[in-house]
Amino acid sequence: MSSLQKEIDERTNLTGTNRFELLLFRLGTDAVLGQSELFGINVLKVREIVTLPTITPIAGAPKFSLGVVHLREQVIPVYDLPAIIGCKLSAAPSLMLVTEYARTTQAFTVESVEDIVRLDWNQVISAENTGTGPSLITSIARLSEGSGDEARLAQVLDVEAILQAITPEQNRHQVDPREVGDKFALKPGTVILVADDSFVARALMEQTLKAMEIPYEMTKSGQEAWNRLNTLASAAEAEGKTIHDKVSLMLTDLEMPEMDGFTLTRNIKQDPRFSAMPVVIHSSLSGSANENHVRSVGANGYVPKFSAEELSSAIRKALGR
Repeated sequence: MSSLQKEIDERTNLTGTNRFELLLFRLGTDAVLGQSELFGINVLKVREIVTLPTITPIAGAPKFSLGVVHLREQVIPVYDLPAIIGCKLSAAPSLMLVTEYARTTQAFTVESVEDIVRLDWNQVISAENTGTGPSLITSIARLSEGSGDEARLAQVLDVEAILQAITPEQNRHQVDPREVGDKFALKPGTVILVADDSFVARALMEQTLKAMEIPYEMTKSGQEAWNRLNTLASAAEAEGKTIHDKVSLMLTDLEMPEMDGFTLTRNIKQDPRFSAMPVVIHSSLSGSANENHVRSVGANGYVPKFSAEELSSAIRKALGR
């Protein structure tokens, strides 16, 4: 096996061990504190890092758009990531990250690329749990085991929120009830349990489930969903029931703090109490490698973000209707 193929296989297989790789980069000086901070994005979302080619400005382009580039026989929009985040560069940018996200390709300028680090998802804390509320980051990654001033931190960017902010008309999905079909009746007394760390993704899923008139409960990480599932199972047992009298289906993202969707799905399918519960994975990570992992952990469906029609169809199929 070639060293390149071995590296690709190792990186892909991390998704089955609650681990991932984070690309670290800097965006210049923070406008408020006047210091340079580390930011990160999951390596699986990064197609390549390239020297900034010639950019063609586009007339009437939205704010933060620098124009487009022609790369690998594809025209790709380029966005000013430092400006989006609120940072200032000391010189013109020379690098850009080409990202693939939810069936779209776009590039972001950065000041510098620092490193790729391999982390466990339990080293990542939800940004909402820090009290910062909805923002352009999903989480804070702890890069070392130190505490206080010794701990290195990186802000993990929320690509969903960023794309929503810079191209709101293109990315603001208003779910049309006609897209999701007829009302769907769950087993009486049950809900769909949802896990996603992005407030934008949760809002879109809420619209879909409401349009289907399906009761649901939202959680913000795989660990929170797992804990809630166990709590509901204990409550059901005390009532002489099973978890299937409380939860009809688990709908989960893949990239989440503390516990990823692969691990959550595997935990559900390997636990006799939950193994019969359908699991649908809803993620911006697409491609054959991730789809193979979805099958390997026993998920009942996989939907790339975001299509209300496809999500509705996957839920119906997983529940056998």
